[in-house]
Amino acid sequence: MKRITTFKTISGYEIKVSANHSKRHFTIKTDAGKFRTTHMTKEEFTSCLNNTGNDWMQFLRACGDYYKV
Repeated sequence: MKRITTFKTISGYEIKVSANHSKRHFTIKTDAGKFRTTHMTKEEFTSCLNNTGNDWMQFLRACGDYYKV
């Protein structure tokens, strides 16, 4: 069963994130759509497990390592 974590950003946006441990990627759902990160190294994946809602929002704004699903 997938575990989805719901975050609220400082600006009030709701972000839902689920982690796929075997493929080492995340699925991120926002009002703008559904996004999936590219395959990550073990270190990157472990680090992202501790992300907050604001971290994920910044990831979507600044990083190009994802695609729309």
